Amino acid sequence: MKIERMAAPMAVEHVQAEGRFRGYASVFEVEDLGRDRVAPGAFRRSLAEWRRRGTWPKMLWQHDAREPIGVWESMREDGRGLEVEGRLLLDVQRASEAHALLRAGALDGLSVGYETVEAVRDEASGTRTLNEIKLWEVSLVTFPMNQLATVAAVKAAEIRTIRDFEAVLRDALGFSRRDARRLASGGFKALPPRDAAVPGIEGLRAELERAAGALDY
Repeated sequence: MKIERMAAPMAVEHVQAEGRFRGYASVFEVEDLGRDRVAPGAFRRSLAEWRRRGTWPKMLWQHDAREPIGVWESMREDGRGLEVEGRLLLDVQRASEAHALLRAGALDGLSVGYETVEAVRDEASGTRTLNEIKLWEVSLVTFPMNQLATVAAVKAAEIRTIRDFEAVLRDALGFSRRDARRLASGGFKALPPRDAAVPGIEGLRAELERAAGALDY
């Protein structure tokens, strides 16, 4: 069994004083840097199984099974994605810390831990569409997994194609789609002059490596 991870950026939307919050653990039809996207209905069967058990997947901190921080009280698919509602157990130190970070806006990521049941890959684009997912846990995370994948890929020189490089520039470093394409194909000289004064690549690489070093793979 292979457990995979996928995050929804800006996932947590409402946080209450007593620790309740809701948001989206997964958003449909959004491609991540691993070229994966979730199809509508992908969670349906797994959610039905959890309902039959009378419980929901675990709420973890940063995908760490040693650090449960609360309970999920509701999960459902809607037109946008997998909407979840949960409650942080504020007597747990890590949960109390997470609550403070959520309330301050310093933490806003949700990420699912899942097993792929059925998926189809488009050979032309390389995109894998996840049609059925077995959901194991939903975590509060500092960095969405698409950003983690970017840091790991840059550090390990996993960027193999121009398209991979464009995805890193666009999704992790904030370049527009047009500028990412220009930069990937022609270097910094291809950008308009006003965009040329960007941090040096060595400094950027150092920042990424520092971020990667703080993560527990």
